[in-house]
Amino acid sequence: MSEKIRVMIPEEEIDRRTRELAEMIGRDYAGKTVHMVTVLKGGVYFMTMLSKRIAESVPVELDFMSVSSYGDDTKSSGVVRIVKDLDEPLLDKDVLVIEDIIDSGRTLYYLLDLLRARHPASLKLCTLLDKPDRRVRDVKVDYTGFEIEDRFVVGCGMDYAQKYRNLPYIGEVVFEEEQA
Repeated sequence: MSEKIRVMIPEEEIDRRTRELAEMIGRDYAGKTVHMVTVLKGGVYFMTMLSKRIAESVPVELDFMSVSSYGDDTKSSGVVRIVKDLDEPLLDKDVLVIEDIIDSGRTLYYLLDLLRARHPASLKLCTLLDKPDRRVRDVKVDYTGFEIEDRFVVGCGMDYAQKYRNLPYIGEVVFEEEQA
């Protein structure tokens, strides 16, 4: 089988929505420093796009985690093993977790509990894409770029077998039978 990528959300629409989210975050964090946290690798693309558009009057700090979820090949159990922890403590910081996509919510639910235990002043969640139809754990999303149907998507940090992360748009992966 081979795959093709069908554009779902063009780059211009992503840029427009990212600017809108940055304006909201800038207003909500006025007078504070926002400590952005993302999980490697996919979230880095959206976090970078978003952080560049937040008002200069709102200082932004960036931090990264890498996690591994246990479970079978197709689903996460939600039990998280930290592969790379944050570089900075979260005590009394205004933390904004940045995700590229939220589907089942299992891993994120566990991760948010872990971060809350580090006593930040506040903890909010921002995602580029939300697939609420796939949700099995309730996570409160404070800032959502786009709500999408349950489709297999790539681009803006999301990948298929480590490919397509660098696409500037959101595309749906369409698998095609190869002709013999």
